[in-house]
Amino acid sequence: MVITEVRIKLCEENNERLLAFCSVTFDNAFVVRDLKIIEGTKGIFVAMPSRKLTDRCNKCGCKNHLRSRFCNQCGFRLDESRATRDTDGRAKLHADIAHPIHSGAREQIQAAVVRAYQEEKERARQPGYVCTYDEYDYDGDDTPVSYGTVVAEMGGKAVRPHSAHSAPKGTHFQTTDAPAAKARVAKDEEGFGSGIG
Repeated sequence: MVITEVRIKLCEENNERLLAFCSVTFDNAFVVRDLKIIEGTKGIFVAMPSRKLTDRCNKCGCKNHLRSRFCNQCGFRLDESRATRDTDGRAKLHADIAHPIHSGAREQIQAAVVRAYQEEKERARQPGYVCTYDEYDYDGDDTPVSYGTVVAEMGGKAVRPHSAHSAPKGTHFQTTDAPAAKARVAKDEEGFGSGIG
């Protein structure tokens, strides 16, 4: 595993514990985003991306975060001790989305992230500083140089990533070109009951 890039987004607010967000790219082929750099009691550490755990209301079936005291849908009182507990007795409220399997990998990732964080803090002090955290989309010829070689080494053939979508996310299926819209138009043109014979 080779860490080929680490991008840092420093937190602008004076949050006491959360210092920055970051993304880590492995082998110029796989990105893990939304790692958090946190100031802990024993120093800086890297928290892996996670999601909030939920369960369903016994009365209406609506999803609720495990910290919820009442259902977001029907207001039913929820059991506050329903979260599973770890060995220390703390409630498990989040689940990792991506995480290292062994301590060697964790140490390698943490060292690279902390180093990149320190470098980003230095760059942020320079005039004209621009954060590169959100610059992820490659356009055609901007594909990383080693991308093709990584794919070739893996026995596949290199392909170029597709270009950005022209419409905002989620809107392209609401146009008249959408498959469902075309089917509705075709059915309307046939007329009601035309298939009955």
